[in-house]
Amino acid sequence: MHDHEGDTVPHGAHGRPRTWPEHWAAFKRSPFLPAVVLMFILAAAAGLFAGSYTYAMANPAPRHIPTAVVTTPAAPQHKAFVAGMEKALDASLRLTGYATYDAARNAVDEQREYAVLRARGSGVELDVAGASGASVAQLLSEAAAKVGPATGVHVTVRDIKPLQKGDPRGLALFYISLAAVIIGFVGAIQLSVHARGLNPPERIAFILAYALLGGFAIAAVADWWLGALRLPFVESWMILALTMFTSGMVFTMFNTLMGRWAMIPTWGLMVLLGNPSSGGAVSWPLLPSVLGAIGRWLPPGASVNAQHTAVYFGGHQHAFPFLVLAGWSAVSCTVFWVWRHRHPGGREPSPAPAHAAGA
Repeated sequence: MHDHEGDTVPHGAHGRPRTWPEHWAAFKRSPFLPAVVLMFILAAAAGLFAGSYTYAMANPAPRHIPTAVVTTPAAPQHKAFVAGMEKALDASLRLTGYATYDAARNAVDEQREYAVLRARGSGVELDVAGASGASVAQLLSEAAAKVGPATGVHVTVRDIKPLQKGDPRGLALFYISLAAVIIGFVGAIQLSVHARGLNPPERIAFILAYALLGGFAIAAVADWWLGALRLPFVESWMILALTMFTSGMVFTMFNTLMGRWAMIPTWGLMVLLGNPSSGGAVSWPLLPSVLGAIGRWLPPGASVNAQHTAVYFGGHQHAFPFLVLAGWSAVSCTVFWVWRHRHPGGREPSPAPAHAAGA
């Protein structure tokens, strides 16, 4: 049998149409599969990113606001005012009694309390601390201005720990911490792309190096260049550097465990969950209870917490946020080191130089 010119019937294995299993196998080998997967992941991430911040910040509502009460001398007007405040806030003031105003004020400096309530003649004085949380201070001040006349109690509101002039909403510390978090893991991503051949000790050293330089740059821009914040420079620099290093190592850990999909858990932990729950944009007492509870245990929340205390409550710094950052760094470095053979980077040792044959 001879073939005829113009015969359209395919002959041989290379001419027959592909089956669906063959199409699927070819698709899996092509760059289109990860591109399609990324398309859907990015769309979901965009929605979750907007949703996480909206959930935390769109309608902040208090549940329990820690408030110090100076109990000596006894003040009957407290009861009427507190009842009115709780009704106005639709929440409870978590009252803790202190024998003296100095003790109550110290509790504010230690950030155990957000306000101080004490008797002043026939009225009451409510001291708020804008630096403890601008959103909480504003909420208490607005509620007190309405509750006082409604209950017949004269109320004086003072801000005993105001925010700096260059940071009237208390967001600058959140933004510099956010910069450290995001640049921290973006830097690790870029090292994995453009410096893939780095061996584990070298990779850790370069993450530490850009964390130190990046932390210095963030602090210098916010303080020296823009003048938005007066920072305790060395302490703020070290907090930012530790934040960047922790963030970079968290990505490196996930890159070791999950390869090219490491961005998904990193973004979820540090951005979708960590930043809205950090207490930087909305104070912890106003966050949904779950976010308020976990925020302190995540790197962004620990960074905001440490930076906030360094700037506004000098001399009252706590070890806890540093332990959280150090803990995440230690776990990330340990996972990376133990399973370093799984990390997609690194390079083979250089071959030994050839030696002349000896006798």
